[in-house]
Amino acid sequence: MSLTLYFHPLSSFCHKVLIALYETETPFEPHIVDLQDETSRSDFQKIWPIGRFPVLRDAARDLTLPESSIIIEYLAQHHPGRTRLLPADADLARETRLRDRFFDLYVQVPMQKIVGDRLRPAGRKDPHGVEEARRLLGTALDLIEQDMAARTWAVGDAFTMADCAAAPALFYADQVMPFGDGHRHVAAYLARLMERPSYARVLEEAKPYFGLFPE
Repeated sequence: MSLTLYFHPLSSFCHKVLIALYETETPFEPHIVDLQDETSRSDFQKIWPIGRFPVLRDAARDLTLPESSIIIEYLAQHHPGRTRLLPADADLARETRLRDRFFDLYVQVPMQKIVGDRLRPAGRKDPHGVEEARRLLGTALDLIEQDMAARTWAVGDAFTMADCAAAPALFYADQVMPFGDGHRHVAAYLARLMERPSYARVLEEAKPYFGLFPE
């Protein structure tokens, strides 16, 4: 098998790539990385010294690809399937990339700040940073609420790379800052994403690891 994905089932950015792989029905070998295990971490850093996942290794092309958006674009180019993750129309493709970055930078990043702070030891918390992250996440959710009032998917009428980014970003955002009545359209969009077979599969595979998510 040519493709190997280095990932962890709890990682939101890994969810994003797994959705794309399942959407395109692309065969790959899953390789779970445990950063808490010295051997697993060391072996992974030989593949990608930065030590962050996901990373896709294509042995046939002798190519190592980090970064979720780059991996998904690579899949769209070289392993297209039943779902066209990047629209052929140039304007829609640009909007897809924009929304992909929006979900990563303004939903995923502040969400991870909040989660990361929960893992900090006592005396080393960052309440100011968490407050800023919550403010940014709230603003992002307000904008998504407006957008999704009249949409099924993030861009146009089809499921795209932007939805791959939205699914885990919104799933975990709802865990740290529940949407409530003020974001009914966001909640409905998340429900559609969770019902999508590709993401339903990702969540099912992640279930054994949810206990590791910090409350």
